[in-house]
Amino acid sequence: MSASMKAVIAREAGGPEVLNVVGRPLPVPGEGEVLVRVHAAGVNRPDVMQREGAYPPPPGASDILGLEIAGTVEECGPGVTRFAVGDAVMGLVAGGAYAERAVVHETNALTVPEGMSFIEAAAFPETYFTVWSNVFERAKLAAGETILIHGGASGIGTTAIQLAVARGARVIVTAGSPEKCAACLKLGAEVAIDYKREDFVEAARRATDGRGPDVILDMVGGDYIQRNLEAVAVDGRIAQIAFQHGPRADLNLTPLLMKRITLTGSTLRARPVEMKAALARALEREVLPLLAQGRARPVIDTTYPLAAVADAHRRIDSGSHVGKIVLDVNEGAVVPDRETNA
Repeated sequence: MSASMKAVIAREAGGPEVLNVVGRPLPVPGEGEVLVRVHAAGVNRPDVMQREGAYPPPPGASDILGLEIAGTVEECGPGVTRFAVGDAVMGLVAGGAYAERAVVHETNALTVPEGMSFIEAAAFPETYFTVWSNVFERAKLAAGETILIHGGASGIGTTAIQLAVARGARVIVTAGSPEKCAACLKLGAEVAIDYKREDFVEAARRATDGRGPDVILDMVGGDYIQRNLEAVAVDGRIAQIAFQHGPRADLNLTPLLMKRITLTGSTLRARPVEMKAALARALEREVLPLLAQGRARPVIDTTYPLAAVADAHRRIDSGSHVGKIVLDVNEGAVVPDRETNA
């Protein structure tokens, strides 16, 4: 194992062209951490925000971009009990994923499910942790309820569609083209609203016989904040997870009172290891069985080698993707056979 590795940093705030592949020392696993040879890393909106200078790493986190990895354990730090060298894992990190090696706390990692590739596994942690936390734990979506998912063709959206359907909810989505709407319907959404052609507030009301969706998952913000308040049902819940159109809006909060709306929000990156660990255990218990049954699966849009990371960011910036964009860091790596690896 060489003493250095390739990693991606942003040399300054800006567009995809500011991303550089540089040499960095290998990270050293600390107490409870494992060193992972990264085979694939997911590309997410928070990475774009960090590149643009709007979302710096939390204190103590690596300045190397990337929040989710999949690969094989290469070294175990002191006190590690969940994994051994050679295990195939996928995990959530606060930074450092766009690299040939990364460290992850063992409690924030999961075993790659049987039959899942490293590319798919790298598309799992950030979106599935986020959706589970916000849709099911915070907004408490229940079977028989209706959810409106904004950005249904995104990585978050495609994940939320599948998990909501698998758990017995009815799904309405917004998306920006007929092709994206069709992709969402194929994943199980009952209604897909092209927001460029139709008012989602009125369309969502029509689709719910005038009552509105019970839950709204929103990463848009801006003028959507007021429109979500108007669209959601009485006793409805709105989960805000990002602000692609900005965090500010001129609001009339009367619907919040009159409809007894719960407006909640969260970020994932800066949460303590212990909170992420609780989410990981919930996913092991509630979500991994759905993957084994074929009722949910990461949707992969495109893959890029690490050297083409700028192209991967151009793809996510374009907004034309459906599902996740993934960096194939160790190109062609396959999950080791468990019987052989045992």
